[in-house]
Amino acid sequence: MSELERLEAMLRARPATLAIEQRRTACDALAKRYPTAADVDVTAVAVDGVAAEWTSTPSARGDDVIFYLHGGGFVWGSLASHRHFVSELAREAGMKSLALDYRRAPEFPFPHALDDAVNGYKYLLGSGRKIAVAGDSAGAGLAVAMLVRLRESGLPQPASAVLFSPWTDMTISAGSYARNAERDPVLNRELMLFLAAQYLGDRPRTTPLASPSFADLRGLAPLNIFVGATEALLDDSIALARAATLADVRVRLEIWPKMFHFWPNYYQELAEGRQAMSMAGAILREAMAN
Repeated sequence: MSELERLEAMLRARPATLAIEQRRTACDALAKRYPTAADVDVTAVAVDGVAAEWTSTPSARGDDVIFYLHGGGFVWGSLASHRHFVSELAREAGMKSLALDYRRAPEFPFPHALDDAVNGYKYLLGSGRKIAVAGDSAGAGLAVAMLVRLRESGLPQPASAVLFSPWTDMTISAGSYARNAERDPVLNRELMLFLAAQYLGDRPRTTPLASPSFADLRGLAPLNIFVGATEALLDDSIALARAATLADVRVRLEIWPKMFHFWPNYYQELAEGRQAMSMAGAILREAMAN
């Protein structure tokens, strides 16, 4: 059995009907399965009362920083669940990272996460650092919404944004939900409908700052999108890339054959995860150099 087959079998074996708190606990347990490297320095901070943490490795050069927004459908996911990934992405980029533990739904529905993200970015702007933005899944969609809010507020854009498997359309109507229903071991339409309801409540699913595929994307930073060919959110990435391109935003869209949702997260046991991580680091280094 290949690395990919073993990993997909593990993901498919996970319980499908856990309650929200059980899901949160299971997601945080990833910190034990995928430990953070021993040479990573972690410093906890608070940004306007919201928990966050700095990570850095010996490869960090200067004060350039990745502002990272984790995934988890706006309902689960945390600093702990993503620490191994965020710190390794920063290592590949030769940068420090600041990850934000934005408030989660349903306790704090839209726009709380967006408000937290904007405040976190403003915190970094005040430090005078050169900033890149990154995120995965819901966090990647949140990153795009944040860029739109920054433009609307007259604030400067980051040097670049790296988006892993972004969730950008809460109508949950993309064709890839059906096409990849048997191929994506992580996400499905039923789960995403549930998560969208937790985040948006009775608001329209096309709300632009929740579903940024419907937003005016003019003037945004360059977008670098990584998405798997077998994942339910494939068409979200394609729609985002199209909308951004039509808005004269520079876009790089990487569609990886046979890969499932947010596969770079599993770089410790998947060669394609390590390759994507290395590529993302190079993109970030180039953005900072320019």
